[in-house]
Amino acid sequence: MGWLYVIIGGILEIGWATGLSLSKGFTKPVPSIITAFLILVSFYFFSQSMRLLPIGTAYAVFTGIGAAGTAVVGMLFLNDGISILKIAFISLLIFGVIGLKMSDKEETDTGGGY
Repeated sequence: MGWLYVIIGGILEIGWATGLSLSKGFTKPVPSIITAFLILVSFYFFSQSMRLLPIGTAYAVFTGIGAAGTAVVGMLFLNDGISILKIAFISLLIFGVIGLKMSDKEETDTGGGY
């Protein structure tokens, strides 16, 4: 369940990072409100993941998903430049996140909800 939490939190991080750009420094009310909401929900899921996963792994995966996803959103929808090097380094980041997942021990369910 910890991996599901960190993935959801990371995906929501893509939303709030994009929202930061769209809110123009929190000067546009609607994107600002949506961004603030996504920040809160994203950190909720991230905090839940840290109850079940090692902190270093959870944080690296959370930020890796957010960084790679935000870079892709920027290239596809926000007119950020696209280059082979950007794509190569985003791929490297994604492979690093996958490597962390594969190197982590299987999480155990204690049955106590924590």
